Amino acid sequence: LVIGRNNNVKIKKWRIAMFYEPKNGSGLEHNPLNAIIIPRPIGWISTLSVSGIANLAPYSFFNVVAYTPPQVMFAATSSHARGGLKDAVADSQSAGEFVVNIATVALGSKMNASAVPAPHSVDEFEYCGLQKEDSVLVSSPRVAESPIHLECLYTRSISLPSDTPDESNTVVFGEVIGIHIEDSIITNGKIDYRKLQSIGRLGYLDFVEVDNMFSMERPKWKS
Repeated sequence: LVIGRNNNVKIKKWRIAMFYEPKNGSGLEHNPLNAIIIPRPIGWISTLSVSGIANLAPYSFFNVVAYTPPQVMFAATSSHARGGLKDAVADSQSAGEFVVNIATVALGSKMNASAVPAPHSVDEFEYCGLQKEDSVLVSSPRVAESPIHLECLYTRSISLPSDTPDESNTVVFGEVIGIHIEDSIITNGKIDYRKLQSIGRLGYLDFVEVDNMFSMERPKWKS
């Protein structure tokens, strides 16, 4: 029972809602968590192993976390299918760097293809038919077809609790030391979202195209 007030008149409204404890499961066919935290930006992470093998994989647990200095994070919520840390995590830690490539609608199928649990020895750039482009400040290659790249220095990683002993939950942090933005997506000194056409992650197998937006002024406190 939800009770509110509107012009001094009580409003009663019945609302039926499920409640569950994640440790006991939701009872739904699919885990709803990913469908709750939406849309999520996708960090298309490229790295270079110490043995010289390029890796590329998308991470929807990704975001910018600080302005000065600019810092980002991505999280791997499981181990590699063939054991050990996922390549992006292991390479970032060992090489001390990584690149965030922004995925677009046009690159959606190749971004999705790069999520394949390939062996450590596979170069996902080659597997997905993507071109490498040299970075300026780091050794990790960039996705040439992507319109925006963030060159990052690895700063630290945090191991989070995991319910499965063999599966790791690892958050990787990096400082952004170089940013590439394609001129064609800049309008009046701002990134044009409609030209960028970035792709976001929803729940289940669903994605979303950023093609609509609205603005709101940030409120100010009147002293």
